[in-house]
Amino acid sequence: MKNGSRLAALGGVVVAGALALSACGSDNNNGASTANVPAGDIDCAKATVNAAGSSAQKNAIEEWTKVYAQKCAGANLNYNPSGSGAGIQAFTQGQVAFAGSDSALKPEEVTAAKQRCQGGNALNLPMVVGPVAVIYNLQGVDGLQLSPETLAGIFSGKIKNWNDPAIAKENSGAKLPGDAIKPVYRADESGTTDNFTKYLKTTAPDAWQWEPAKKWPAPAGQGANKSDGVTAQVKNTAGTISYVEMSYAETNKLQTAKVKNGAGEYTELTADSASKAVAGAQVVGTGNDVALKIDYATKETGAYPIVLVTYEIACEKGLPTEQAQFVKSFLTYTSSADGQKILTNLGYAPLPASVLTKVQASVKALS
Repeated sequence: MKNGSRLAALGGVVVAGALALSACGSDNNNGASTANVPAGDIDCAKATVNAAGSSAQKNAIEEWTKVYAQKCAGANLNYNPSGSGAGIQAFTQGQVAFAGSDSALKPEEVTAAKQRCQGGNALNLPMVVGPVAVIYNLQGVDGLQLSPETLAGIFSGKIKNWNDPAIAKENSGAKLPGDAIKPVYRADESGTTDNFTKYLKTTAPDAWQWEPAKKWPAPAGQGANKSDGVTAQVKNTAGTISYVEMSYAETNKLQTAKVKNGAGEYTELTADSASKAVAGAQVVGTGNDVALKIDYATKETGAYPIVLVTYEIACEKGLPTEQAQFVKSFLTYTSSADGQKILTNLGYAPLPASVLTKVQASVKALS
């Protein structure tokens, strides 16, 4: 790929301190190192490739790249966790070989993506199940229980204090302070926000009046950039509440709420409870596209309802040869049994077998 260095110089995405495959990221949000996990049989591709997008999958990408590097000398992936919106924009503008996004391409993005792929289809390939934790900072109140209606009231600004009757009703016996609730939201465009607002709109339509969006739509609260910024704001500010990927919540030892699902259960967030929700997702993509429709109102017993799936947005065909070979090789590894094994230790959940089989077939079709 003669344009490896040219890609790195393109101005639309700043890959500051770009990660070589053998390097760790700057956040150190990883719960455990999995560099010794076997990579299995990889048809290695030697190239330098740029990718960008979802910060939700950053920890998974960093671990995957370390393992891939052990197997594939001379391979370099520069992943910029710029957020889903920025990643898709960089992809459609030809600045990165693939993008990470916490939601599938929207209709208005499909046309630009098809042009980027030289007329080929841009595929939504689920790769990481990223459960969305409701995190909060309230000393002495662990195991907070919240229903969709109460969450919608909090994030819309209608429920203003921690001892509000709606919260007290769901948390009998808890010593709730009268302090003001300080909601924190993602200030940048984010697939996490898109999924969280889809959840609120689906499960509490009477209490949540805004349409789902990557950009936070409600006036209440304070914004923070990217998952790292949200995590830091909640960790350092008493009385805050927000939403962030489980991996960030676990690594930073933040309080997480139990969320009421469609079966009426207040469910603790675990990799297992998140996988139960995704297993019931409907594949709405056609051909080799594996876009999913999540059932946020799931009545599956033990299912945690607020989940997102991080997609890799990749050209089915149309990339320069060396980029195409690298993307296919790398995604073949990440969608393998060995690649999926590392996710649980990082605060993610592996793809259910029913979804993973479809993803593996689609990756095999990349050219």
